[in-house]
Amino acid sequence: AMDERASAEGFPIVGQTVGVWLSTLARLTDARRVFEFGSGFGYSAYWFARALGSDGEVVLTEIDADELDLAREYFEQGNLADRARFEHGDAIDIVTAYDGPFDIVLIDNEKERYREAFEAVRGKLKPGSVVLADNAITSSSVDRDTVVALLDGEEVPDASENSRGIADYLDYVRDQPDIETALLPQGEGVAVSVVTE
Repeated sequence: AMDERASAEGFPIVGQTVGVWLSTLARLTDARRVFEFGSGFGYSAYWFARALGSDGEVVLTEIDADELDLAREYFEQGNLADRARFEHGDAIDIVTAYDGPFDIVLIDNEKERYREAFEAVRGKLKPGSVVLADNAITSSSVDRDTVVALLDGEEVPDASENSRGIADYLDYVRDQPDIETALLPQGEGVAVSVVTE
């Protein structure tokens, strides 16, 4: 039903292939606590929730109250609402109210704020925590060639703010000595970062 809604409305979601990866990563890390920066109507969070177990919790954040209400409805229909917390507002503000650690974090808010999101949650991670950033290769507002050029230190005067935001994020995580990052080339690209110490 969520796939059908996204298709009918042209709403951007990670899609089933990435969704399966989200569930798989949650199972591989034995995740119990997940935080999302930007949840839309709950598509990616639903994939996480299915893998968390009854004692798990995924925190959905969404600035659009109507989208968050839809997420709540889908979770109730799937009998997963007891594994979710639905937070309305700016995710970067919301995360400050939560204690860590989080096992998995998904960053999928405004692209120019990805680095800010990582920095906001940084103190709530532990060794083994996984941070995922969607749209790390492309999207309707992110150009892959521009991101690569920016990462190579080239000047790209006409680069969009979103492309600049992704490049800044990738540059930031690759420079962290206690973070290892790899690119999952599925969907629109997911940067997978693991806290090593």
